[in-house]
Amino acid sequence: MSLAVAVVGGLHAEARTAAVERLLADVPGSVALHHDLATATAGTVVRTVRDRDGIVSTGETPLVNDCACCALREDLVPELRRLAHDGTTRLAVVELWDSVEPKAMAEVIAAGGLTLTSVITAVDPALVLPYLGNGDDLAEAGLAAAATDQRTVADTFARQLEYAPVLAVADSPEADDEDRELLAQLHPTARQVPIGHGGAGAGTGSTPAPAPAPESTPTPTPALGPLTRAALAGFDVEAAAAAQHPACALLPAEADHHGVSTLVWNRRRPFHPERLYAALEDLTCAAARSRGRFWLAERPDTLLHWDAAGGALCVESAGPWLAALPDAAWELVPPVRRAAAALDWHPEHGDCCNHLVFTSPGLDRDGLRHLLESCLLTDAEYDAGRDAWKKLPPAFDTLLEI
Repeated sequence: MSLAVAVVGGLHAEARTAAVERLLADVPGSVALHHDLATATAGTVVRTVRDRDGIVSTGETPLVNDCACCALREDLVPELRRLAHDGTTRLAVVELWDSVEPKAMAEVIAAGGLTLTSVITAVDPALVLPYLGNGDDLAEAGLAAAATDQRTVADTFARQLEYAPVLAVADSPEADDEDRELLAQLHPTARQVPIGHGGAGAGTGSTPAPAPAPESTPTPTPALGPLTRAALAGFDVEAAAAAQHPACALLPAEADHHGVSTLVWNRRRPFHPERLYAALEDLTCAAARSRGRFWLAERPDTLLHWDAAGGALCVESAGPWLAALPDAAWELVPPVRRAAAALDWHPEHGDCCNHLVFTSPGLDRDGLRHLLESCLLTDAEYDAGRDAWKKLPPAFDTLLEI
């Protein structure tokens, strides 16, 4: 029997546990692996393997370089290989600890030669906005995966949500239309699957045993629920990584429903570094979530990544724009990025652009557009040309740690 591996993660612990229990109930012979990083302060990570009936085994693995996530990586693949070699497990559900991000674990599993069939993030719609607005450090919340972990609750949750192609959605009585619309606009390409809608026994913690069938009648195979079908559908690690790269990310489209708006702002003129820097706080706090790529006049050949949630902004260099590369270097660029650039290639500037997306309830779209426009180069500054742009004050050096 070939072992399928599905990753289920997310900071919404109750929703995550419910999704895992749903899969264990739906798939006979399935098991869930969970590494509890909360015990890392004692120097170990506790691994638990359970099936629909309860705990099958437990074990401990020591920290690697004082890093709980590193210990998880070292222990996970051998344990999955053991299950695959045993041949009796159809589905292994890797239930990630609260703040572990699925991208890194998915890539570790795939690199280990295992069959990764899905990455799922479990979500309670009523908690999406509170978590996106939570700028607390993970360490303050007791959720840090390592002593050096500097992530926040908001940016961790955003990445967990946006990487997964499947969202297992809890049936939350507290969620309203605005909550569900926010979830839909944040990740419009995701397949949303209700956790409670399984196959036989949907909505319960376990599937009742079927009544004995007459000897002459074969026992029917229980129908798989939508969450289980999604968990077995297949997963492309390379495509998932490309979808998160700022140069070709699948960003949300314009939308305005149920009090939630998404503004897509696209311009072919670079930002003035000082004016943009002065506006960063207002821009960062203007929306629950904003992301994209931007073009800064004083470093015109560098693609910069914009990633904001919880009132905090991360700005990083994502390497050169394709327009800045010599023709010979294009062969080294992944095809998906070349294709994305070709779709929107400008005759003068190539792929250089500002493409920022802001999503939030109560978004001041007009005010946000006006603020962004005011940060662009003026006509006179633009006409001065690239040599003059490069002499503008380097306001972003501190953010970019140069």
